[in-house]
Amino acid sequence: MSILIDKNTRLVVSGITGREGSFHTAQMMEYGTNVVAGVTPGKGGQVFEADGQEVPVFDTIAEAVDETGANTSMIIVPARFAVDAIYEAADAGVDLIVCLTEYIPVMDMIGARAYLDAKGIRLLGPNCPGLLTPGQSKVGFIPGSIAMPGPVGVVSKSGTLTYEVIDALTRLGIGQTTCVGIGGDPINGTDFIDVLKLFEADPDTKHIVMIGEIGGNLEEQAAAFIKEHVSKPVTSFIAGRTAPPGRRMGHAGAIIEGKSGTAEGKIAALRDAGIPVADNPDDIARIVAERMGM
Repeated sequence: MSILIDKNTRLVVSGITGREGSFHTAQMMEYGTNVVAGVTPGKGGQVFEADGQEVPVFDTIAEAVDETGANTSMIIVPARFAVDAIYEAADAGVDLIVCLTEYIPVMDMIGARAYLDAKGIRLLGPNCPGLLTPGQSKVGFIPGSIAMPGPVGVVSKSGTLTYEVIDALTRLGIGQTTCVGIGGDPINGTDFIDVLKLFEADPDTKHIVMIGEIGGNLEEQAAAFIKEHVSKPVTSFIAGRTAPPGRRMGHAGAIIEGKSGTAEGKIAALRDAGIPVADNPDDIARIVAERMGM
């Protein structure tokens, strides 16, 4: 099985005719993702072509959903348009919104998150690499070539580390159920606990890898949740151990303020919950293999 996306996912891409949107849509279609529609205001009626397929382009997400039955929306538009696209996708009635866009103002995301929560619609991101269910579907940037189907669920704040860990697992012959990048902004739609609940409920996920980073307290919250509610083994890594206080490191949320959000505090919380914490990304796959008896 998998979580969030699979071969039945019907994707509409907001920003499909832009440079980034067209490139990544073509990559997703080549992987096998069922891209059923694209959206660019003013370009409705055009056709996007990739991998020998044609995808209709609409002016609005509502039109795309009505015409194609899309159930998932990917947003890859400039930041000044992204929040409006999130609202539009929510009003169109999709089940899952994946927003890859970065630099969305925090206050805009606070309002958008409240709106989605009221409607019961899941948002992944913003500022995330998306997600991948190996052999079935990918929505976002995660390279399909480095993944393989298997029993390990991966959830991460970091895009680049996600790719590195997936590749390391695959090279050891350890496949993945679904790989989820939640993004590193201060306000996002899906956090570690949300994904941990899904992996815990998925019968095919036998082991979980959680990759965190400095800033905020999501990792500490996740550690407490795992200790009380997760029966499956979890292996973790925390990025940013050498980051200086007060300086943003990569993601907008990756900043240590006072004594809050330090790598040491997160590692201590995880270890207190009985969760092994790798010293570097390369060790994660090795620890997983040992814990799986490989």
